[in-house]
Amino acid sequence: MTDASPSLVQDIRAASRQLVREFGFLDRTIAGTDLSGSGVHAILEIGHHPGITAKDLATRLKLEKSTISRLLKSLDLRGEIIQTRSEKDGRVFGLSLTNTGWETFSRIDRFGNDQAVGALGRIRNGSARSIADALSSYADALAGSDAIDASQTPGHDFVEGYQTGMIGDIAALHARTHGVFIGMGPTFESVVSQAMAEFMPRIENPVNNSWSIVENGEIIGSISIDGEDLAGNIAHLRWFILSEKLRGLGFGKKLLLKAIDHCDAHGFEEIHLWTLKGLDAARNLYERNGFFLADEYVGDQWGKSVTEQMFIRKRR
Repeated sequence: MTDASPSLVQDIRAASRQLVREFGFLDRTIAGTDLSGSGVHAILEIGHHPGITAKDLATRLKLEKSTISRLLKSLDLRGEIIQTRSEKDGRVFGLSLTNTGWETFSRIDRFGNDQAVGALGRIRNGSARSIADALSSYADALAGSDAIDASQTPGHDFVEGYQTGMIGDIAALHARTHGVFIGMGPTFESVVSQAMAEFMPRIENPVNNSWSIVENGEIIGSISIDGEDLAGNIAHLRWFILSEKLRGLGFGKKLLLKAIDHCDAHGFEEIHLWTLKGLDAARNLYERNGFFLADEYVGDQWGKSVTEQMFIRKRR
């Protein structure tokens, strides 16, 4: 457990109050706009998650139903957002930004980027990554997450690139993890193995890579980026999987950040991934790191009809 001495707690609380002041949350408007703090956050969330429902937005912003209703009405009157009825459920409306809304989103995004870049440029001790990791860990802890710094967990090695036996290890992990959705037959495991067997001879190409967690010579967590599979300067995030014993400890986040950093370093405009509906913990991790649900459909390529989801992360 982290040392939580009274002086340390007071230092953290003082820094948190200063952040609130510096970000301008005590002002009537923030981020260089004429919007309130809740309005700015709503624009950002809708921009990052097109099609989000009012209910989900209220949950993300921690606002009551009546408050979110008034907020959306004001944004609608300003011409910032549009509500579209769901084709699957006529009672549900998805929220999207209008052209005006995207202009506001861009202004807010530039303001936030400039603010962060300026602050980082004035820091002499400590790396930007360590600051980002610390802020993220504290935010997760405030939200109730039990995540820990995976890099500080003994007994697990983080390795890069091809590892002997990884095709079998990763295919087996997928079969055991997703069998409840797909079915426990051989089709799903065979499809995963065949796709990985095609990819691994290409893994040494600079735009491709894999990162894995190894325990006693066995891969128990992994993620890969295929930079050649999709056209249009789009990276394909593939085979992201963790053993059950690793879940909830921060390992997934560490692997995902390695993949995102790789894609940013190689200048990919977007990262695409496909997953199964119902893997809520993974979806939360994707969305916290800039991915949004772009498509949802029923497919049977795995040997059984299941609802698949496509997530996209655009380069910032």
